[in-house]
Amino acid sequence: MLLAGALVVGSATVSHAAAQDYEFQPVSTDVKQGQGSPVSVRLVDKRTGKPVPDAVIFTTRMDMAPEGMETMTTPVEAASSAEPGVYAFKSDFTMAGGWRFKLAAKVQGEPDTVEGEVVLKAAP
Repeated sequence: MLLAGALVVGSATVSHAAAQDYEFQPVSTDVKQGQGSPVSVRLVDKRTGKPVPDAVIFTTRMDMAPEGMETMTTPVEAASSAEPGVYAFKSDFTMAGGWRFKLAAKVQGEPDTVEGEVVLKAAP
């Protein structure tokens, strides 16, 4: 009788983050209409719910797409933030109404670009 041994190969599951595992969230959706209005967004790891510090945000765009005016844009300027994972900006909200804030960032250890958008409401 021939006895055969079975080889059991264990496999470890390694969880790698992907760009879709991150999300930009508005700190507040309400902003003040006017020049130099502050806007803050939080970058969150959706798997843990924790903020992601030290991301490099390299693209921003503010437009009025929610109001059907995607070509109506306004400049966005980076500002300082003391809270890890919160990214602050200033923008000129020339009109009251809905504004879309699109962002693209590089997250440390993530090969893909993290992209997202938040919708804000400017009021006088």
